[in-house]
Amino acid sequence: MITKTRRTEKGDSRQNMFFAIFLGILFFGIIGFLFVSDWRITQKREELLNKIESLRKEVQQLEEKNQQLQAGISQTENDAYWEEKAREQGYKKPGEEAVVVLPPEENAQAAAEKQKSFWENILEKLGL
Repeated sequence: MITKTRRTEKGDSRQNMFFAIFLGILFFGIIGFLFVSDWRITQKREELLNKIESLRKEVQQLEEKNQQLQAGISQTENDAYWEEKAREQGYKKPGEEAVVVLPPEENAQAAAEKQKSFWENILEKLGL
């Protein structure tokens, strides 16, 4: 009988060893899984925070543009604005005459000087 108990103790010690190794592997597997999950969540959180920041900037830009457009709308309701735009396009009121001011004509000598090449100008300045 003594021999039977020794064999069962060896079997029990092997089972205990296997169970301990299994629990150790399971423990480290769970810890690894939790670590990887936490890392992924942190990355996703950073990505979402960056997206939130970019969307806030976009909203701010759109609000500024909206204010500019609202100011433009209120400006276009003014009659003086429409009169200025009409005059820019060449319209006139009844009884007025439109006057067009042309730029002064360049004289022929200035045009001839512009046509001279770089080297001709240098030779002329040197007196050759």
